[in-house]
Amino acid sequence: MLHRCPGRMALSRAAAHLRRGGIVAYPTEGVWGLGCDPRQRRAFAKILALKKRPQRKGVILIAAKEQQTLRYWKKETDLALDPAQYWPGTTLVLPATSYCPRWIRGQHQGIALRVSSHPAVRRLCLAFGGPLVSTSANPAGKKPARSLTQFHRYFGRRILILSARLGGQRRPSRILDARTGQILRS
Repeated sequence: MLHRCPGRMALSRAAAHLRRGGIVAYPTEGVWGLGCDPRQRRAFAKILALKKRPQRKGVILIAAKEQQTLRYWKKETDLALDPAQYWPGTTLVLPATSYCPRWIRGQHQGIALRVSSHPAVRRLCLAFGGPLVSTSANPAGKKPARSLTQFHRYFGRRILILSARLGGQRRPSRILDARTGQILRS
């Protein structure tokens, strides 16, 4: 049976694995996710290859708290939506800084960021010391994994898993463009 939150040793092991360029699977608010250190392009390329996902689409970065996101977006910019009203829980597209790696943004000018409401994700980001790449655990064109059985069907047992329960959402997170107020995924 999966617990709500992983223990300290599991978090420490996952954070060390991420720092070494590894990929970690973890539960999010609604589906299983795949993550890596956003500063390590090689790790990011492994995730794209596993998913057969084109880099041009870009990915989300998740964090434990707003402070972990600040290097990646221009806070002084006028926005249609205030992140403080949507975090934790909603993914927001914000104007990217020059620090934000191009490979994370894909063909977009903005960066998709979410301060997670899931306790395991928050603890993982705190143990790691920053935000993580977050993309749903599924090959392109397939439904996101909502169970470990489905995850193993997609990817086998070669990826480190941070075991905990999924959050209560039935779908991946909502995405809003904070620059315009537009709903990108409901």
